[in-house]
Amino acid sequence: MSRPVPTRRDRRTRRRIRRKRVLVALGVVVAVVVSVAAASVLASTPAREEAVARPATSSPDPVVPASAADRLLATTTDPDACAVEFAGDGVALDPQLQVGGVLYRGLPIPRAAGRVFAGWYPTAVDAAAGTTSARINGADLVACTDRRATLHAAWTTPEENRAAATRLPILMYHQFTTRPEGEDGWLRLNYAFLGDFDAQMAHIEQTGFYLPTWDEVDAFIDGALFLPARSVVITDDDADPTWLQLAAPVVDRRHLLTTSFVITSARTEPSPNAFVLQRSHTHDMHRAGPNGKGRLVNDDVATIVADLEESARILGAKDVVAYPFGHYDDRTKEAVRAAGFALGRTIEPGYVRIGTDKLALPVVRVNYGMTVDELAAAIG
Repeated sequence: MSRPVPTRRDRRTRRRIRRKRVLVALGVVVAVVVSVAAASVLASTPAREEAVARPATSSPDPVVPASAADRLLATTTDPDACAVEFAGDGVALDPQLQVGGVLYRGLPIPRAAGRVFAGWYPTAVDAAAGTTSARINGADLVACTDRRATLHAAWTTPEENRAAATRLPILMYHQFTTRPEGEDGWLRLNYAFLGDFDAQMAHIEQTGFYLPTWDEVDAFIDGALFLPARSVVITDDDADPTWLQLAAPVVDRRHLLTTSFVITSARTEPSPNAFVLQRSHTHDMHRAGPNGKGRLVNDDVATIVADLEESARILGAKDVVAYPFGHYDDRTKEAVRAAGFALGRTIEPGYVRIGTDKLALPVVRVNYGMTVDELAAAIG
Protein backbone atom coordinates (compact mmCIF):
# COMPACT_ATOMS: atom_id res chain seq x y z
CA MET A 1 0.00 0.00 0.00
CA SER A 2 1.35 3.46 -0.91
CA ARG A 3 2.41 5.89 1.84
CA PRO A 4 0.31 9.11 2.02
CA VAL A 5 2.00 12.29 0.84
CA PRO A 6 2.79 14.53 3.87
CA THR A 7 1.15 17.87 3.95
CA ARG A 8 2.94 21.15 4.53
CA ARG A 9 1.69 21.16 8.11
CA ASP A 10 3.13 17.76 8.71
CA ARG A 11 6.52 18.87 7.39
CA ARG A 12 6.56 21.93 9.69
CA THR A 13 5.65 19.78 12.67
CA ARG A 14 8.47 17.36 11.93
CA ARG A 15 10.98 20.20 11.56
CA ARG A 16 9.95 21.61 14.98
CA ILE A 17 10.40 18.19 16.58
CA ARG A 18 13.89 17.78 15.06
CA ARG A 19 14.96 21.28 16.24
CA LYS A 20 13.68 20.54 19.73
CA ARG A 21 15.65 17.29 19.86
CA VAL A 22 18.84 19.08 18.73
CA LEU A 23 18.40 21.78 21.36
CA VAL A 24 17.88 19.19 24.10
CA ALA A 25 20.97 17.30 22.98
CA LEU A 26 23.03 20.48 22.96
CA GLY A 27 21.80 21.34 26.43
CA VAL A 28 22.87 17.95 27.76
CA VAL A 29 26.32 18.33 26.23
CA VAL A 30 26.76 21.81 27.67
CA ALA A 31 25.65 20.61 31.11
CA VAL A 32 28.13 17.73 31.05
CA VAL A 33 30.99 19.99 29.99
CA VAL A 34 30.21 22.52 32.69
CA SER A 35 29.95 19.80 35.33
CA VAL A 36 33.29 18.30 34.37
CA ALA A 37 34.98 21.70 34.34
CA ALA A 38 33.55 22.58 37.73
CA ALA A 39 34.64 19.29 39.20
CA SER A 40 38.11 19.81 37.83
CA VAL A 41 38.31 23.26 39.36
CA LEU A 42 37.03 22.04 42.72
CA ALA A 43 39.43 19.10 42.74
CA SER A 44 42.45 21.17 41.83
CA THR A 45 41.86 24.03 44.20
CA PRO A 46 42.87 22.21 47.45
CA ALA A 47 45.93 20.75 45.72
CA ARG A 48 46.98 24.22 44.60
CA GLU A 49 46.32 25.62 48.06
CA GLU A 50 48.28 22.74 49.61
CA ALA A 51 51.13 23.30 47.18
CA VAL A 52 51.18 26.99 48.11
CA ALA A 53 50.94 26.27 51.83
CA ARG A 54 53.55 23.48 51.86
CA PRO A 55 57.13 24.77 52.02
CA ALA A 56 59.69 23.38 49.61
CA THR A 57 61.64 20.46 51.12
CA SER A 58 65.43 20.15 50.91
CA SER A 59 67.00 17.30 48.96
CA PRO A 60 67.88 14.21 51.07
CA ASP A 61 71.36 13.97 52.56
CA PRO A 62 73.78 12.04 50.37
CA VAL A 63 74.40 8.44 51.44
CA VAL A 64 77.86 8.08 53.02
CA PRO A 65 79.54 4.81 51.93
CA ALA A 66 80.29 2.44 54.81
CA SER A 67 83.94 2.43 55.87
CA ALA A 68 86.03 -0.73 56.05
CA ALA A 69 85.63 -0.62 59.84
CA ASP A 70 81.84 -0.31 59.49
CA ARG A 71 81.72 -3.29 57.15
CA LEU A 72 83.87 -5.31 59.54
CA LEU A 73 81.62 -4.56 62.51
CA ALA A 74 78.58 -5.48 60.43
CA THR A 75 79.88 -9.07 60.27
CA THR A 76 79.41 -9.67 64.01
CA THR A 77 76.78 -9.25 66.69
CA ASP A 78 79.33 -9.34 69.51
CA PRO A 79 78.79 -6.15 71.55
CA ASP A 80 82.47 -6.24 72.59
CA ALA A 81 83.76 -6.41 69.02
CA CYS A 82 86.24 -3.69 68.14
CA ALA A 83 87.38 -2.60 64.68
CA VAL A 84 91.08 -1.77 65.02
CA GLU A 85 92.48 0.46 62.28
CA PHE A 86 96.14 1.14 61.53
CA ALA A 87 97.73 4.48 60.73
CA GLY A 88 101.20 5.83 60.07
CA ASP A 89 103.72 6.59 57.39
CA GLY A 90 103.64 3.93 54.70
CA VAL A 91 100.95 1.90 56.50
CA ALA A 92 98.16 0.59 54.26
CA LEU A 93 96.54 -2.23 56.23
CA ASP A 94 92.96 -3.42 56.45
CA PRO A 95 91.33 -3.05 59.87
CA GLN A 96 91.20 -6.06 62.18
CA LEU A 97 88.34 -7.34 64.29
CA GLN A 98 89.47 -7.66 67.90
CA VAL A 99 87.51 -8.12 71.13
CA GLY A 100 87.45 -5.46 73.83
CA GLY A 101 88.89 -6.57 77.18
CA VAL A 102 90.77 -9.50 75.58
CA LEU A 103 94.45 -9.64 74.62
CA TYR A 104 95.25 -8.39 71.12
CA ARG A 105 95.63 -11.28 68.70
CA GLY A 106 97.71 -11.31 65.53
CA LEU A 107 98.62 -7.64 65.28
CA PRO A 108 100.48 -7.08 62.00
CA ILE A 109 104.21 -6.47 61.90
CA PRO A 110 104.71 -4.41 58.74
CA ARG A 111 108.00 -4.71 56.88
CA ALA A 112 109.51 -2.11 54.57
CA ALA A 113 112.84 -1.95 52.78
CA GLY A 114 115.29 0.35 54.53
CA ARG A 115 113.15 0.66 57.68
CA VAL A 116 112.57 -1.29 60.89
CA PHE A 117 109.17 -1.45 62.50
CA ALA A 118 109.23 -0.09 66.06
CA GLY A 119 105.75 -1.00 67.28
CA TRP A 120 102.15 0.17 67.59
CA TYR A 121 101.03 3.06 69.77
CA PRO A 122 97.63 4.52 70.80
CA THR A 123 98.42 7.99 69.42
CA ALA A 124 100.68 9.53 66.80
CA VAL A 125 102.43 11.48 69.57
CA ASP A 126 103.24 8.24 71.44
CA ALA A 127 104.50 6.68 68.22
CA ALA A 128 106.82 9.63 67.56
CA ALA A 129 108.16 9.51 71.13
CA GLY A 130 108.55 5.71 71.15
CA THR A 131 107.72 5.45 74.85
CA THR A 132 107.96 1.79 75.86
CA SER A 133 105.17 2.04 78.43
CA ALA A 134 102.73 3.18 75.73
CA ARG A 135 103.67 0.53 73.15
CA ILE A 136 100.89 -1.97 72.37
CA ASN A 137 101.16 -5.61 71.36
CA GLY A 138 99.68 -9.01 72.13
CA ALA A 139 100.51 -8.62 75.82
CA ASP A 140 97.89 -5.85 76.15
CA LEU A 141 94.13 -5.90 76.54
CA VAL A 142 92.10 -4.37 73.71
CA ALA A 143 90.64 -0.97 74.66
CA CYS A 144 87.99 0.60 72.39
CA THR A 145 85.84 3.72 72.16
CA ASP A 146 82.51 3.24 70.39
CA ARG A 147 83.72 -0.16 69.16
CA ARG A 148 86.71 1.37 67.39
CA ALA A 149 90.40 1.91 68.01
CA THR A 150 93.32 3.22 65.94
CA LEU A 151 96.93 2.13 66.37
CA HIS A 152 99.79 4.27 65.08
CA ALA A 153 103.03 2.85 63.66
CA ALA A 154 106.54 3.82 64.70
CA TRP A 155 109.66 3.20 62.64
CA THR A 156 113.40 3.32 63.07
CA THR A 157 116.37 2.63 60.82
CA PRO A 158 118.37 -0.58 60.48
CA GLU A 159 121.43 1.32 61.72
CA GLU A 160 119.67 2.50 64.87
CA ASN A 161 118.26 -0.98 65.43
CA ARG A 162 121.71 -2.57 65.29
CA ALA A 163 123.20 0.16 67.46
CA ALA A 164 120.59 -0.52 70.18
CA ALA A 165 122.13 -4.01 70.51
CA THR A 166 119.07 -5.29 72.35
CA ARG A 167 119.58 -8.67 73.98
CA LEU A 168 116.35 -10.48 74.76
CA PRO A 169 116.23 -12.82 77.76
CA ILE A 170 113.81 -15.76 77.77
CA LEU A 171 113.18 -16.72 81.38
CA MET A 172 112.70 -20.45 82.04
CA TYR A 173 110.79 -21.60 85.13
CA HIS A 174 109.65 -25.12 86.04
CA GLN A 175 107.97 -25.95 89.35
CA PHE A 176 106.96 -23.79 92.32
CA THR A 177 106.80 -24.17 96.07
CA THR A 178 105.27 -22.30 98.99
CA ARG A 179 108.15 -23.41 101.24
CA PRO A 180 110.74 -20.62 101.65
CA GLU A 181 113.36 -23.26 102.40
CA GLY A 182 112.61 -24.97 99.09
CA GLU A 183 111.95 -28.58 98.19
CA ASP A 184 114.20 -31.57 98.80
CA GLY A 185 115.50 -33.97 96.19
CA TRP A 186 117.50 -33.80 93.00
CA LEU A 187 115.00 -31.41 91.35
CA ARG A 188 115.41 -28.89 94.17
CA LEU A 189 116.72 -26.16 91.84
CA ASN A 190 113.65 -26.49 89.62
CA TYR A 191 111.33 -25.25 92.38
CA ALA A 192 111.09 -21.47 92.60
CA PHE A 193 109.75 -20.18 95.91
CA LEU A 194 106.41 -18.52 95.21
CA GLY A 195 107.37 -15.42 97.21
CA ASP A 196 110.50 -14.99 95.08
CA PHE A 197 108.50 -15.51 91.90
CA ASP A 198 105.96 -12.87 92.88
CA ALA A 199 108.77 -10.42 93.70
CA GLN A 200 110.44 -11.13 90.34
CA MET A 201 107.17 -10.56 88.48
CA ALA A 202 106.65 -7.34 90.45
CA HIS A 203 110.07 -6.14 89.25
CA ILE A 204 109.15 -6.86 85.63
CA GLU A 205 105.77 -5.17 86.02
CA GLN A 206 106.91 -2.09 87.90
CA THR A 207 110.06 -1.52 85.87
CA GLY A 208 107.94 -1.44 82.72
CA PHE A 209 109.45 -4.31 80.75
CA TYR A 210 108.15 -4.89 77.24
CA LEU A 211 106.79 -8.43 76.76
CA PRO A 212 107.18 -9.46 73.10
CA THR A 213 105.01 -12.08 71.45
CA TRP A 214 106.57 -14.99 69.57
CA ASP A 215 105.92 -13.45 66.15
CA GLU A 216 107.74 -10.36 67.41
CA VAL A 217 110.66 -12.52 68.55
CA ASP A 218 110.75 -13.98 65.04
CA ALA A 219 110.76 -10.52 63.39
CA PHE A 220 113.33 -9.21 65.89
CA ILE A 221 115.76 -11.98 64.97
CA ASP A 222 115.31 -11.03 61.31
CA GLY A 223 116.24 -7.43 62.13
CA ALA A 224 112.77 -6.33 60.99
CA LEU A 225 111.48 -5.30 64.45
CA PHE A 226 112.98 -3.06 67.10
CA LEU A 227 112.68 -4.25 70.71
CA PRO A 228 113.32 -1.94 73.69
CA ALA A 229 116.37 -2.66 75.82
CA ARG A 230 114.12 -3.77 78.66
CA SER A 231 112.29 -6.62 76.98
CA VAL A 232 111.73 -10.10 78.39
CA VAL A 233 109.88 -13.33 77.57
CA ILE A 234 108.55 -15.32 80.54
CA THR A 235 108.14 -19.09 80.09
CA ASP A 236 107.33 -22.16 82.16
CA ASP A 237 108.09 -25.75 81.19
CA ASP A 238 105.80 -28.76 81.63
CA ALA A 239 102.59 -27.04 82.93
CA ASP A 240 103.20 -28.68 86.30
CA PRO A 241 100.28 -28.53 88.79
CA THR A 242 102.34 -26.14 90.94
CA TRP A 243 102.57 -23.76 87.98
CA LEU A 244 98.84 -23.91 87.35
CA GLN A 245 97.83 -23.57 91.01
CA LEU A 246 100.49 -21.21 92.39
CA ALA A 247 102.29 -19.23 89.69
CA ALA A 248 99.69 -18.74 86.93
CA PRO A 249 97.45 -16.66 89.23
CA VAL A 250 100.41 -14.32 89.85
CA VAL A 251 100.90 -13.45 86.18
CA ASP A 252 97.15 -13.09 85.78
CA ARG A 253 96.95 -10.62 88.68
CA ARG A 254 99.91 -8.64 87.36
CA HIS A 255 98.79 -8.82 83.70
CA LEU A 256 102.09 -10.30 82.49
CA LEU A 257 102.13 -12.29 79.26
CA THR A 258 103.64 -15.72 79.88
CA THR A 259 104.11 -18.90 77.84
CA SER A 260 103.54 -22.33 79.35
CA PHE A 261 105.11 -25.15 77.36
CA VAL A 262 102.63 -28.03 77.57
CA ILE A 263 103.08 -31.78 77.03
CA THR A 264 99.77 -32.33 75.27
CA SER A 265 99.64 -36.09 75.87
CA ALA A 266 99.35 -35.18 79.55
CA ARG A 267 97.29 -31.97 79.34
CA THR A 268 94.60 -30.89 76.90
CA GLU A 269 92.75 -28.36 79.09
CA PRO A 270 92.54 -24.71 78.04
CA SER A 271 94.83 -22.03 79.39
CA PRO A 272 94.43 -21.27 83.12
CA ASN A 273 93.95 -17.55 82.36
CA ALA A 274 94.08 -14.95 79.60
CA PHE A 275 97.73 -14.04 80.21
CA VAL A 276 99.08 -17.56 79.75
CA LEU A 277 99.80 -18.74 76.20
CA GLN A 278 100.00 -22.52 75.96
CA ARG A 279 102.59 -23.71 73.47
CA SER A 280 104.14 -27.02 72.44
CA HIS A 281 106.49 -29.06 74.61
CA THR A 282 105.72 -31.85 72.10
CA HIS A 283 102.80 -34.22 72.30
CA ASP A 284 104.48 -37.38 73.57
CA MET A 285 108.24 -36.89 73.21
CA HIS A 286 109.06 -35.87 76.75
CA ARG A 287 110.41 -39.40 77.26
CA ALA A 288 113.81 -40.98 76.88
CA GLY A 289 114.64 -42.84 73.70
CA PRO A 290 116.93 -45.85 73.24
CA ASN A 291 120.10 -43.83 73.86
CA GLY A 292 118.77 -42.31 77.08
CA LYS A 293 118.16 -38.91 75.49
CA GLY A 294 114.85 -37.37 74.47
CA ARG A 295 112.81 -38.76 71.60
CA LEU A 296 113.48 -35.61 69.54
CA VAL A 297 117.00 -36.94 68.92
CA ASN A 298 115.96 -40.59 68.61
CA ASP A 299 112.91 -40.77 66.36
CA ASP A 300 112.86 -40.22 62.60
CA VAL A 301 111.76 -36.95 61.03
CA ALA A 302 108.31 -38.21 60.00
CA THR A 303 107.52 -39.40 63.53
CA ILE A 304 108.63 -36.11 65.05
CA VAL A 305 106.58 -34.12 62.52
CA ALA A 306 103.45 -36.16 63.30
CA ASP A 307 103.94 -35.62 67.04
CA LEU A 308 104.41 -31.87 66.67
CA GLU A 309 101.39 -31.54 64.40
CA GLU A 310 99.23 -33.35 66.95
CA SER A 311 100.49 -31.01 69.66
CA ALA A 312 99.71 -27.99 67.51
CA ARG A 313 96.23 -29.32 66.74
CA ILE A 314 95.40 -29.59 70.44
CA LEU A 315 96.85 -26.20 71.33
CA GLY A 316 95.64 -24.34 68.26
CA ALA A 317 99.04 -22.70 67.80
CA LYS A 318 102.13 -23.46 65.78
CA ASP A 319 104.86 -20.88 66.37
CA VAL A 320 107.32 -22.17 68.99
CA VAL A 321 108.26 -25.49 70.55
CA ALA A 322 110.38 -26.10 73.65
CA TYR A 323 112.64 -29.14 73.32
CA PRO A 324 112.10 -31.74 76.09
CA PHE A 325 115.22 -32.01 78.26
CA GLY A 326 116.73 -29.41 75.89
CA HIS A 327 117.77 -32.21 73.52
CA TYR A 328 117.87 -31.41 69.81
CA ASP A 329 120.04 -31.89 66.75
CA ASP A 330 119.90 -31.17 63.01
CA ARG A 331 117.30 -33.87 62.51
CA THR A 332 115.15 -32.21 65.18
CA LYS A 333 115.44 -28.85 63.41
CA GLU A 334 114.50 -30.42 60.10
CA ALA A 335 111.36 -31.90 61.65
CA VAL A 336 110.43 -28.66 63.40
CA ARG A 337 110.69 -26.76 60.12
CA ALA A 338 108.73 -29.45 58.27
CA ALA A 339 105.96 -29.28 60.89
CA GLY A 340 105.65 -25.54 60.27
CA PHE A 341 107.10 -24.17 63.52
CA ALA A 342 109.20 -21.00 63.24
CA LEU A 343 111.02 -21.16 66.59
CA GLY A 344 112.60 -23.76 68.86
CA ARG A 345 113.61 -23.07 72.46
CA THR A 346 116.52 -24.85 74.10
CA ILE A 347 117.80 -24.86 77.70
CA GLU A 348 121.19 -23.43 76.71
CA PRO A 349 122.15 -20.23 78.54
CA GLY A 350 122.23 -16.96 76.66
CA TYR A 351 120.20 -14.17 75.07
CA VAL A 352 118.31 -13.81 71.83
CA ARG A 353 119.84 -11.22 69.51
CA ILE A 354 119.46 -10.14 65.90
CA GLY A 355 120.59 -13.12 63.82
CA THR A 356 120.18 -15.78 66.55
CA ASP A 357 119.41 -19.29 65.27
CA LYS A 358 115.59 -19.38 65.41
CA LEU A 359 115.59 -23.11 66.15
CA ALA A 360 118.11 -22.82 69.00
CA LEU A 361 116.80 -20.03 71.24
CA PRO A 362 118.81 -19.78 74.50
CA VAL A 363 117.34 -19.05 77.94
CA VAL A 364 117.98 -17.49 81.33
CA ARG A 365 117.24 -20.33 83.73
CA VAL A 366 115.62 -19.35 87.03
CA ASN A 367 116.72 -21.64 89.86
CA TYR A 368 115.52 -21.90 93.42
CA GLY A 369 116.89 -19.06 95.53
CA MET A 370 117.40 -16.50 92.73
CA THR A 371 116.78 -13.08 94.24
CA VAL A 372 115.20 -10.07 92.58
CA ASP A 373 118.62 -8.38 92.45
CA GLU A 374 120.09 -11.40 90.74
CA LEU A 375 117.23 -11.48 88.25
CA ALA A 376 117.64 -7.76 87.61
CA ALA A 377 121.33 -8.27 86.94
CA ALA A 378 120.44 -10.97 84.41
CA ILE A 379 117.68 -9.13 82.55
CA GLY A 380 118.14 -5.44 83.37
